[in-house]
Amino acid sequence: MSNRDVMGMTRRSVLGSAVTVALGAGTASAAEAAPLWREFSRTPFTHPQIPYVGRAGCHGGATRFPRRRVVADVRHFGAVPDGTTDSAPAINRAVAAAGRAGGGTVTIPPGTFRIDDVIRVGHSNVVLKGAGSGRTTLYATKNLTELIGTYGSRYGGDKSSWSWAGGLIWLAPRARWESLVAAIRAKAWPFEGWTGNRRDEWRTLTEVAPARQGSWTVTVADASALCPGTLVLLRLADDADHTLLEHMCGGGPGPAAYFWDDKTKLTSYVPYEWPVRIACVHGRKVTLERPLPLDLRPEWSPRLTTHVPELSGAGVEGLTLEAPETPQQPHLLDKGHNGVVLQCAYDCWVDDVTVRHVDNGFGLVAASACTLRRTRVAGRGSHHPYFCREGSHDNLVEDFTIEERSRPAPANTQLHGINVEGLSSYNVWSRGDMRMGTFDSHRGLPFADVRTDITVNNNGRHGGDASAGPLFGARFTHWNIRVTNGRAGLVKIDGLAPCSATVGIDEVREFDQIDVPDFTGDLHTHLELYGSSGAVRPRNLYEAQRRLSGGGR
Repeated sequence: MSNRDVMGMTRRSVLGSAVTVALGAGTASAAEAAPLWREFSRTPFTHPQIPYVGRAGCHGGATRFPRRRVVADVRHFGAVPDGTTDSAPAINRAVAAAGRAGGGTVTIPPGTFRIDDVIRVGHSNVVLKGAGSGRTTLYATKNLTELIGTYGSRYGGDKSSWSWAGGLIWLAPRARWESLVAAIRAKAWPFEGWTGNRRDEWRTLTEVAPARQGSWTVTVADASALCPGTLVLLRLADDADHTLLEHMCGGGPGPAAYFWDDKTKLTSYVPYEWPVRIACVHGRKVTLERPLPLDLRPEWSPRLTTHVPELSGAGVEGLTLEAPETPQQPHLLDKGHNGVVLQCAYDCWVDDVTVRHVDNGFGLVAASACTLRRTRVAGRGSHHPYFCREGSHDNLVEDFTIEERSRPAPANTQLHGINVEGLSSYNVWSRGDMRMGTFDSHRGLPFADVRTDITVNNNGRHGGDASAGPLFGARFTHWNIRVTNGRAGLVKIDGLAPCSATVGIDEVREFDQIDVPDFTGDLHTHLELYGSSGAVRPRNLYEAQRRLSGGGR
């Protein structure tokens, strides 16, 4: 969607598209569409139960990723596809050279390349491209504990943060990656987001006037530092009564009665930080490339600020990352045989990538507007096949596969699935084949996330420390979910998630579950077409929203 499309989007154009979407999603007539879809199409940006995610993903969910000219072949820097020569230095030299050149594609030909170090993509517009996930393999011999050190937790204890952070292919701004490694080695346990440990030292660009969730345009006090294309952070602080956290949960008596003061891990995620590009500036009116995720109220001191320089326009494509087939470690003691992680990244992507025998597969850490497409987690089994945390927003994970583990799970290990936590919002998981795992809402109050058109053998469990607060905030939506083993946990959420929608899932029953409601009273949830997975129209909520908003695919 162009800036002109954003500015020109009217209520009439949205309403005019609604019937087309219902018909175009495979229905014989509009009457076959889910009633809740028709309701949503009338108020797509402000619906009380279904979030608007039609702009999720890299470049607003674009079908094609940017094609960058080839600037380096890793063989010319000394990489050897013999499976025995350490090619990590050569690959990193090639990637660094592409960064110094202002970007471009670094090619890795067919074959197996041994790597004894982290592969770092730290410059914008650099793409690491193999010959295909079935042709190019990076064989990673060492884990992050060996390479960087023991990464504990900023919350104390002897847990390994490699259980939920860091990758052997790590996309992050160079300065951010270097500061993280220095903090880890000094045992300073860094905050991994857009503002680091010194979260109050980032410069305010302007204060923002009150506005409603779903608005595309805001009024600022001073627009002199803003221009189209700039990435800014919208920051919202909480007040002493935690009304921001209550708002994230939909408000009402249940969230108002919830005890927030001992949820220290949750409150460490505040202020809420939402990266967004500016689409247009007209006087003091600023149009954003996505609608506001929350209300802007004076008591939350809404403002646009500076941040860590982002990694943008970078990608990894067409390769397999394989670790040694070591046994999975006990829960929270992962050594860091991790796959691909995007951190402080915006408009970046991963496409046609498989990870095998990893502790944790694909990670989004303070990453926003990124796409993971045609990704696969295979091998001996993972703690987190996918994790999405530390304030990650507006991401798209589509055409993904979690294979059944190739060996039985060792005792005292844990399996999650598609994880989301830490105030992460407006993320989408679409068209998935989960042969193991679950829909892991991992506390930390994630909200307004969508899982749609997924088949799941629902055999994992959620995680999350009690100090991280609720499992769900408001406007979670599960749409067209096929549950092969009939287990309800974390999939049928009408009794768990406030202001949520569960539409078109298989009939399920409760067994072997640990999920319980966090809030009392009426949750204002919606259960529709229960037992009708596959028959619900539109089949895929994300794709239907794309068509509704003119995004196209």
